Amino acid sequence: MKRFAFSLAPTLALLALLAPAAHTAPLPPVRDVGPVAAKPVKNSLPEGWQRGPFMEIFVRAYQDSDGDGHGDLRGLIQRLDHLKELGVTGIWLMPVQQSQDRDHGYATRDYRAIERDYGTLADFDALLKAAHARGIGVIIDYVVNHGAWTHPTFLHAKSSPKSRYRDWYLWAEGQPPGWSIWDKHPWYPLAYECPQAQAAPEPPPEGVKKPRGGPSASCAPWTFKGELKDLPKGAGTHYYGTFGPHMPDFNLRRAEVFDWHLDNLRFWLNRGLNGFRLDAVPHLVETSAKDWNDQPISRRLTRRLVDQIEAYPRTYTVCEATAEPVAWASPEVCGSAFAFGLEGAVMDAVKGEKRDAVQRVADFFKTRPLHMATMLANHDIFAGHRIWDQVKGDEARYRLAAASLLLLPGTPFLYYGEEIGQGGLTQLKGDFPIRGPMSWTAAGGFSRGTPFRPVSPNAATHNADAQRAHPGSLFHHYRQLIALRKAQPALHAGSYDNVQVQGSLLRFERATATQRLRVTLNYATEPATAPRQGRLLWVTPGGEGEHLPAWGARVEQL
Repeated sequence: MKRFAFSLAPTLALLALLAPAAHTAPLPPVRDVGPVAAKPVKNSLPEGWQRGPFMEIFVRAYQDSDGDGHGDLRGLIQRLDHLKELGVTGIWLMPVQQSQDRDHGYATRDYRAIERDYGTLADFDALLKAAHARGIGVIIDYVVNHGAWTHPTFLHAKSSPKSRYRDWYLWAEGQPPGWSIWDKHPWYPLAYECPQAQAAPEPPPEGVKKPRGGPSASCAPWTFKGELKDLPKGAGTHYYGTFGPHMPDFNLRRAEVFDWHLDNLRFWLNRGLNGFRLDAVPHLVETSAKDWNDQPISRRLTRRLVDQIEAYPRTYTVCEATAEPVAWASPEVCGSAFAFGLEGAVMDAVKGEKRDAVQRVADFFKTRPLHMATMLANHDIFAGHRIWDQVKGDEARYRLAAASLLLLPGTPFLYYGEEIGQGGLTQLKGDFPIRGPMSWTAAGGFSRGTPFRPVSPNAATHNADAQRAHPGSLFHHYRQLIALRKAQPALHAGSYDNVQVQGSLLRFERATATQRLRVTLNYATEPATAPRQGRLLWVTPGGEGEHLPAWGARVEQL
């Protein structure tokens, strides 16, 4: 998820020093609570859909159906045939629940309601039905660690020490010493107030998409003035927030809070959802100022979440765990986790920037589970800019990066727009460059209104319409590789053997009991001698003979 690295000094408002300001409006009702019984539903997804590839989609940026400049679920439904033609078997949606931030969605305000810019629960149900009809499973982001500071339970909790929700969060009198997370102290004084919090509009009733007018539900810290230095150290009650003051952590040692998360998972699974991407799970419980990351209790709690998800048929769970992804990918914890580090090795090899990059690619799956979730880029800038910008528009290098992802072991995840070579909004800061509107046509095609962000600078040439129309495009390169991967058991379920590196040439074999394939990847700027040894299944144009072109790839059946 997004790691907010803003400075507190110019951003937080200081309304009181020792106590929160008095409430000026009634506290909002807490809507997303109450028990939810498990009601597993059958789905028509094919066996093995979980092997992917998946497409990660930022709904706000994918397709706007009503002209308000924001993508929505009905827009996504309109574009499912594009995904089916590409060959993906699953889609991962960044948070679709109602959020405080009204952008990326990781500050959840209502765990059982759809973000009002995206539509309604009825729209979500329609998406599941339409995706399943095309053989595509759907998983969504779920934020376990923290909620929004405008979540009604936090508003109630901070209103009084006697609130029934007080113990849902973590509190301290004075600022506990010794803490530092990403160079920030994670305990925040309750004196900091959110003026909009009490006036924020209530969730729309079912069937009503977006109420117009009224104050915003957002209470982003950067809207405030005041300086942290003005607050005496240790003054007043503090609450804990790993990712910033606007997203307080839940007290997940409390059974009532954890059981509430289980109820929320069942709420979505009962609708026919096919699984989750669990966000930031190593941060669920902190033991001390020193032991705040990846504690054993966080792994045990995650396993309980996964057990609940796996009680439903043909579901899939993947965890975000940046520090120790191998441990989190084990069956005893999450079962799958993103293979952080591989994306950097592949892109370094493709760009030719680091001498050891090809060896790093070769070695990666020698010591890691072959079922880990792989990617080249995602919604977080720490994983890298869009591929187009990393390779500076060099499509030969781009194609080799795609071949590396889809021919190596793992469950591959593409990032929306990756399949058409979409460029980023490099003039923007933070994560915004990689979260721009999807390029559907030369003019953008995302919205008939004004898009919430500019269209991609290369939309005129690298848009879905143009890419689908050209047989030699990046889109069809991805489509062919995906079809090959799905058709060859050794590529989607085989071993990883006989790995060899010769300079910039990488060879490895993928095998099952009945099939053995050899994959050869040339990360050099010049053709490489690579004698053929088997029946050719797929090759970069020009690599049919004894030489593999620069940035070329080949798959043979031995």
